Parts: sequence; structure tokens; C-alpha cells
Amino acid sequence: MPSLTVDGARTRAAALTVHSYDVDLDLTRGDQTFGSTTRIVFSASSQSSFLDVKPAELTSVTLNGEAVDVAGLSDGRLALTGLTAENELVVVASMLYSNDGEGLHRSVDAADGLTYLYAMSFLDAAPRIFACFDQPDLKAPYKVTVTAPPEWIVLGNGAATQVSPGRWELAETKPLSTYFVTLVAGPYHQILDSHDGIPLGVVSRQSLAEALDRDAEDIFTVTKQAFDEFHRLFGYRYPFGEYHQAFVPEFNAGAMENPGCVTFRDAMVFRSAVTDQERSGRARTIVHEMAHQWFGDTVTMQWWNDLWLNESFAEYMAHRVSSAVTQYTDNWIDFAFVRKWWGLQADQRSSTHPIAADAVKDALSSLDDFDGISYAKGAATLKQLAAYLGDDVFLAGVRAHITSHEFGNATFADLVGKWTEAGAAGLEDWAQNWLRTPGVDTISAERTATGVKLRRVAPAAYPASRPHQLTVGGFDESGRGVSVPVLLDSDEVEVELDPSLAVIVPDAADDTWAKIRLDADSLGRLTEVLPKIEDGVTRAVVLNSLRDAVADAELDPQLGFDVVLAALPHEDSDIAVATMVSWSLARLLGGYLPYEPHRQQLADVLAARVGSTPAGSSLQLAVVRGLVRVSSEVEQLKGWLAGTGVPEGLAVDAELRWDITQRLARLGAIGDAEIDAELERDHSSEGQVHATECRASLPTAEAKERAWNLITTDADAANYDLYAAATGFWHPSQEDLTAPYVERYFAEIAATEKLRSGWAVARGAQLAFPRFSIDERVVRLAADLVADESVAAGIRRAIGDEADDLKRALAVRAAYPHN
Repeated sequence: MPSLTVDGARTRAAALTVHSYDVDLDLTRGDQTFGSTTRIVFSASSQSSFLDVKPAELTSVTLNGEAVDVAGLSDGRLALTGLTAENELVVVASMLYSNDGEGLHRSVDAADGLTYLYAMSFLDAAPRIFACFDQPDLKAPYKVTVTAPPEWIVLGNGAATQVSPGRWELAETKPLSTYFVTLVAGPYHQILDSHDGIPLGVVSRQSLAEALDRDAEDIFTVTKQAFDEFHRLFGYRYPFGEYHQAFVPEFNAGAMENPGCVTFRDAMVFRSAVTDQERSGRARTIVHEMAHQWFGDTVTMQWWNDLWLNESFAEYMAHRVSSAVTQYTDNWIDFAFVRKWWGLQADQRSSTHPIAADAVKDALSSLDDFDGISYAKGAATLKQLAAYLGDDVFLAGVRAHITSHEFGNATFADLVGKWTEAGAAGLEDWAQNWLRTPGVDTISAERTATGVKLRRVAPAAYPASRPHQLTVGGFDESGRGVSVPVLLDSDEVEVELDPSLAVIVPDAADDTWAKIRLDADSLGRLTEVLPKIEDGVTRAVVLNSLRDAVADAELDPQLGFDVVLAALPHEDSDIAVATMVSWSLARLLGGYLPYEPHRQQLADVLAARVGSTPAGSSLQLAVVRGLVRVSSEVEQLKGWLAGTGVPEGLAVDAELRWDITQRLARLGAIGDAEIDAELERDHSSEGQVHATECRASLPTAEAKERAWNLITTDADAANYDLYAAATGFWHPSQEDLTAPYVERYFAEIAATEKLRSGWAVARGAQLAFPRFSIDERVVRLAADLVADESVAAGIRRAIGDEADDLKRALAVRAAYPHN
């Protein structure tokens, strides 16, 4: 179906003013459909417009008391004619539940057979739930009523009251955009609290009740701390009444900022032991979604081209506020290792785009740019801007922006205006270079006779003159460091730093957005000096520099791998350990370097490291997880499952058992029977997904064909099962077995767009891509598919990005042949 264009949105916004929505949902009609009745009151300055609705059956439509022919519905749009100055539209429809994480998603928990619902209205999904004028700048208050099974609870954007058994009324909301209207309904386990006059609540599936009970104190504590800090920073109280946080099943994103009822993927309720990184990540996600209550919900973008500002701002605030007021202090280390790396890769692909794009794309195409540039690069840029303007000016502009546009819509230009009023100068040039020009600068250091020369080079395809406020660090052989602040506002700047230092690191504090290159002398000493550098952020900068230089075929991947092997025995950050192992598995082993003997070398280092980590620590868990992913010690792994030879302090709980089972399946040491036995032990929805990945990992023709059919033909497969099958399918140790599926991928993946919708289409295509088939033939097949405009845009974008990574791997292999 056609997606809404910016011109279409502007025309409709100019013609309509929506006064209110009354939505009534009947959730008692069975497991396929639900009833949806919507009453919209609106003004019109034009006699015609159109409505968005995507029903299983459109029962009736009444405009100002007159019937509208429902046969006029085409591709999710119903033309409206004969509009008057004031109008009432009533739409009665039967809607389909979804299993792809969008619309009204229905999930049955494998643990106990209980059914759970949640609404995800983001982008084009709201009309799958209720009839609406679906664009961000037609905000209106909502009243929602719900009929549900009497044993269920119901939550939404307004406070929910059960007025009779199974009948719920939700309080009228402030004006909301359609894309964050939500509903959560089912026999959820609920815990209530309050803070500073704000009622708080958390919910999860009943099968996660014990885990939520354990985690609730931490979740509530972070929530309360963040509320206090946001009230202080913004000078504007949270305006949406109650604040519920719903941890829901089979959620595609990390979370969604629905006012008053934020939804999270329920893997964030930890049923097994987790690392400090995972707890810190949950805290940042809580803070990120809370930031949206002001920036995104109270003030909403006018069109999707400013979605970056919502996400960049929330991303920046999540790291800043979490570091300032919660117990979690490793936020900027995680940002450097994980989030920034995600964005740096996106910024170097052919699909790169400005942070702030022009408003030219339609709604669905805007989702293609919902990536690491929108989040991480934008956040890094806002961090630079806050330092450049000073916090007083930065926050004064944000406060004025919120109060001036509360419950309405605004653009980035409006925010720039508020910063300018607060005292900022020169923002247009800054915005042009940083926000409206794609690409990433490269910053390098050259030793001179008297000091260090810092160089800045913009990408040839996207010339710009970006100023960088950063720190240059120098480290001696013992890892002791000195630092020099630098404003790199020209192509070369002299830095007063001893050129005889062992290692020199541009942007040692990770303050800017750039590709960092180390000089030859520093590279030659890294294996010795890097483990001795105490600052975790600096170590992240160095590793990112190595990862990027290797990917650019400027550095031998063997040197990068040698640094990993040298650093792991000493690394005390669980974030760093997880990152080094993940990079090794995603890019080095079977990608830039032969899978063997490098896998065995990594396994040996991790096995030795297990014995030197504190028992029961987060670091121990991170190292063990890494070891499990590369171990070939079948008897040891089976012993851990049986409870023998387990390292002291290590809990071989449900999630770790599945990690081990998946590795044994990959090695062919177990089969379907053993996977079934593990699923019987853990017959949860999580267990079901893990079992799907394990079965896809088995090195048999039967297992691969079964997984392939799920990926390419099974319209009923839930989104998480799709992702699990695709994740387990390809592996460098199984190239011969999966070789026949390479061409099948390019022949069959386009048709999956007819099986699924939205997020799951592109995500499934991306995960199922044959990334370890590093061959020019695969690049050509990808190019042909990307050029085929009949293929869904999300699939083409995913394949184009994966093909870009494949081209880089080919270049690395050509420059440094290790096979």
C-alpha cells in the first residue's frame, strides 16, 4: 500500500483540525480479530480528505449521520467527501491481531498458555488498531474504552479504571500523535508504586512474575531518580498523569515511549543472571524513554524527517542522566563500545544520510533512516553542541522549546531558534556541517620533532568543515597518561605533547564523532600498553580505531586480533570483553581471517581468563558467555549442563543453559532430541525461541531446510521465531552445508514482504543475509536485488547495507590474504 507522503500530510494537516478520538475496543471476539469502533470529531476547511484504516472487515462508516460506502476503502485509505466545517466520523471495523510486533500484537505464553496483548502504533501501524488520521502533526486527546476478559488488566495512555467486570475506561489524554497511542491488556503481573505525586506501575507476563518482583526495586529506583533529574533539567513537570512501564513479549524495538504507558521488550526482566552491562543498559533504556515524555511526546516532530531529534536527544539524555543520578556509571564506556560503533558503521555505508534529513521521504521510507545515525551520531553531536554552547544556553533553549510548543508539534528549526534566543550564535553553519552533511571525518596524529600534529580529513564524497572539541591522550609504557584539550577547527593543529610517548590517542575521551587513526609507533606498542591504560573509555576509543582501520583495509586484521588476544587476559570491563568477542565472531573469524586456527586461539585465551575472574562476578559471566560461543570442548560443555566441573560462582541457569545448548547444536554434538529435552526443562516462550535458534544451528540438511521454510514461507511464525531461525542459520563452519541457500536467498527473500509487515520484513531480511559467503558473486546478486524497485524498500536497504559490509570484507582479504 502507498505510504503517506510529506505533501499529502501537509495538505491534510492544512485542511483538518482533530478535536478528539473516542476509541472502543472489544478484545473478547476470539484469537484472530478484535472489534474497533472509533468516533472522531474534527473541523475541516476542505470538502474532501481521507481516513487511514486497515481492517480485516470495514463494517460501517458514518459521516455526520450519513453512511459512507465502505467499498471505497483502497490500500488502507478511505476517501471522505462532503466534509463540513464541523464533522463527526464513526467507523466500525473488525481488526486482525498481529504476530509481527506491530498493530495489536497477540502473544500466547508457552509457559502457561496465557494470552497477552500490546499495541504498537509507531509509524504506519496505528490504522491496524483504530481508524485515524495517521500523521504526527494531527494530535488530539483520546478517550479509550475496552471490553476484555474479566481476569485481565488494561493499561493505556490514560489512567485505566475497571467500571464493571471486563469493562475498562481510560481517562482522556492530553493531545497525542497517533504513533504513540497504546494499549496493554492481559493477565499481566502488576506492581504499583508512586513518586512525587506520580503513580507508577510495572507489569510483565505471569511467568516472569518472580523475576519482576526481584527487579522492581531497581526499575522503580531508576525511574524515580530520572524523574527528579528531568524535572530539574527541564523545569517542566511530567504532564501525562500515571507512568506505567510494561514489559511485553515479542517486542521488536528496545522500548517505545508511549505517554503514560511505556512498552519494553520483556527480556529486560531478567529471569537469569546478567552482566552489569545489561542492568546498566536497562537503566539507560528507562531513562531514554522517559526523556521522550518531554521531547517527542509533549513536543512532537511535525514530520518524520525530525525523528532523529527525538531519538538523538533521548539517547544523549539517557547517557547523561544515568551517569549523573543512578548507580550505573559505565554509560559512556558502553556508548563508545556499542552505540557509537553501530552509528559509525551506518555512517560509512552507501545508505548513509544526514542526521537531519530534508522532509522529502514518505512515512515508511523514513523508517529506513531509523538507524545508528539517528541515535548514536545525533547523540554524539548533541553532546558536542552542549559543550560548545555551555549547559546554561543548551538547557535554556530546550526549556523554552518545551514550554512554547507543549502538546503541539515543532521542527528542528524551531529548536535552533530557541537556542539562538538563549544566546547561541553561528548555529546555522554548525548545523549545516554536522547535521545536514553525512559522512564521518578521520582524525590522526603525527609525531613531529617537537610535539604532535593533529590532522582532520573529511570524506571526499561529503566535504565539510566540522569543528571537533576533543582531548589528545599520551601514554607511557606503564599506561600512565597525560591529556591535552584541543579545538580541531582546521585541517591541521599543533598539539604540545611529548612525541616520545609510547601510545598517542586522538580523542582519548571519546568526545567527538570521527574515525580515529593511530600512528605506526602507537600501533606497534598496543599489545603491551593497551591493557595497562586504566580509563575504559580510552580503551574503547583504541579498539574502535582498530576495528575501523581493519574494516577499511588499512590495518592487518591479524594485528587487530593480536590486540584482542593481548587485552582479554587483563580486561576488567564486561562491556569490553563482550565487544571484543562479538567483533571477533562477527567480522574476524571466518570473515577477515580464517575461522581456524583463530577460533581455537580465542577459545584458549578465554578459557584461561575464566580462572582469573572473581567468582560470581559480572566479568566472569561475560567471559564464560564468550567462551561458550567459541568452545569446541564438547565434554566440558555437556558437563556444565550436568552440573559437573562448573567454575565456582557460576550459575548455569536457564539462559546460560541455552547458550551452551546452542553451541553444542552448532557443533553437531546434540540433535533435535536433546533440544526438545531442554525445551521440556524450560517450556517458556523464551525457551521456545532459543529452541528455534538451536534447531537452525544444527549441521544437517534437514535442519537447514526446516529453518529456511520458517524464514521464507511461514506467515504464522512470530517475529522472534523468525529472528531466531535467521540468526542460527549461517555460520562460517557450515559454509558447505548452507552454500545452496545463497542463491535461494536472493530468489526468495523478496516474497517475505507478503508474509509480514513493517519492522519484521527488513529485520528478517537483514538477519537471513548470507554474510559469511564472502564472494564477488554474492555482491553482484545483492546489487541486482537492490536495483529492483519492485522489491520492498526495507528489504533493499537491509541487503544494501549487508552487501556494503561484504565488499569491505573482500577488500580486507585482498589486501591481507591470510587463507
